[in-house]
Amino acid sequence: MSSLVVDLRPLDLITLDDFWDAVAEPCGLPDWFGRNLDAWWDTIETRDISPVIDAYEDLVVRATPTGLFAPGNPDGTRLVGVFAEATRARLDLEP
Repeated sequence: MSSLVVDLRPLDLITLDDFWDAVAEPCGLPDWFGRNLDAWWDTIETRDISPVIDAYEDLVVRATPTGLFAPGNPDGTRLVGVFAEATRARLDLEP
């Protein structure tokens, strides 16, 4: 199986809502997706929420270390932590 790669680098992500808006379509998130870190964990790790993500071995999200992912942003830090604990998803922060 291959990886689902979602490249968010061209986007200006400032808030978690920006992140949810950006990943909703490419990750096939259902309308009822909770848009919170617990729901994201269930989607990327437990699975059975998004058939798009489930069709791949793992998920790779690429983003820049600015805005939401800038050092010291508490929401970004928590989201980075979710990715760090996941075994089937990773976040690549690239300039």
